[in-house]
Amino acid sequence: MGEIELDTASDDVILKRAIEENRILVTLDEHFGNWSILPLARHPGVLRLKVNPTTSTNVLALLLPFLKKAGDRDFRNRLAIVRTTGVRWINTEPLN
Repeated sequence: MGEIELDTASDDVILKRAIEENRILVTLDEHFGNWSILPLARHPGVLRLKVNPTTSTNVLALLLPFLKKAGDRDFRNRLAIVRTTGVRWINTEPLN
């Protein structure tokens, strides 16, 4: 996100920007989505990629097949933790 001056921004600023622009957030940050650090409520979606080493090639090799398989799935208010071994979906919408 360096091109839009968010490369040094805090997680809450980045999430707020994604919500304002209705964008799904893709992150490599291990702590993103940790409710004790950054409570997630209503958002367009967060994809947390777990890949090592974090090279562009490895990230794309994980992300592209995931997106193809997910198809038209609704990401809204969901955190997807994506690994080479599978995906864990977490509903982050608050219970009323």
